[in-house]
Amino acid sequence: MSENQQAIAVLGNVTLDIICKTVDDVPRKDSIAFQEAAVTPGGCGSNTAIGLAGQGERVYLIACTGDDEVAEILYRTWAEMGIDTRFVQRKKELGSGISVGLVDSEYQPRFIHTSGANAELGKHSFEPDELKEQQVQFLHIAGYFVLPGLLDPGFVDVLNKAQQIGIFTSLDVVTSPAMENPRFLWPLLPFLDLFLCNRREAEILTSYGDPKSASTEFHARGADAVVIKLGAEGCWLSVLDQGVHIPAPPVENVIDTTGAGDAFAAGTLAALRKGQELPAACQAGIQLGSRTVQFLGAVKTS
Repeated sequence: MSENQQAIAVLGNVTLDIICKTVDDVPRKDSIAFQEAAVTPGGCGSNTAIGLAGQGERVYLIACTGDDEVAEILYRTWAEMGIDTRFVQRKKELGSGISVGLVDSEYQPRFIHTSGANAELGKHSFEPDELKEQQVQFLHIAGYFVLPGLLDPGFVDVLNKAQQIGIFTSLDVVTSPAMENPRFLWPLLPFLDLFLCNRREAEILTSYGDPKSASTEFHARGADAVVIKLGAEGCWLSVLDQGVHIPAPPVENVIDTTGAGDAFAAGTLAALRKGQELPAACQAGIQLGSRTVQFLGAVKTS
């Protein structure tokens, strides 16, 4: 990694993940057993930043933690990965975010979580000019709908400023009850160079179950480039309403799909930073996502 290398900034939620497998049902009163567990840094922001750093990218993380043992674990891992945390705020009065993921026999996680200090992350957490001073060329918003501080009409001004000074902007949503009323998302789309979501999220946001129709709706609301992640089927890429399906290779040893979407974003952004066009960048994202589903937990730091 070169000090002169263009950097990528990731703004998003950060947690400690406790991933348990296999859990298909959760009875109301009885105890349950599981076979495997992983305790790792998690959250869309941390996952994407770690994925980028693992590919040799120069990464700045913009996030909020508490001032507790969980934060110590997170900071230690970020330091080991070479992630710059100067824009991470440590809130003494709050705890850090924690998520418990229950992975079922179809490799899909369900999460029980507390946001903790993540709720403090907002439009005032950074200035685009500060990022530009650090040679940041890409700004990625990870886990938009679980960050209440970003559900603010003023956040559009931050993205607008970032674009005006030449920073590539991207945003990836995450499933949340807040998606039921996406009124704060729509004004952001014209100020995003790349918008990402998965198929289920696209349907919640647009009411369209097929990626082509959903992407058409996103374009109508101002999005230029749209990627709809399709899991084992790859992704749907649409640029100015010209769409193409990019398939994924088969993966034999699927363990857990936690963090696969964040890995896709990391792989795609790293490829774009290296100068690849969007179709090839999406293929790189698919490759990194495919590797992520082969181990338990969202990230592998060693």
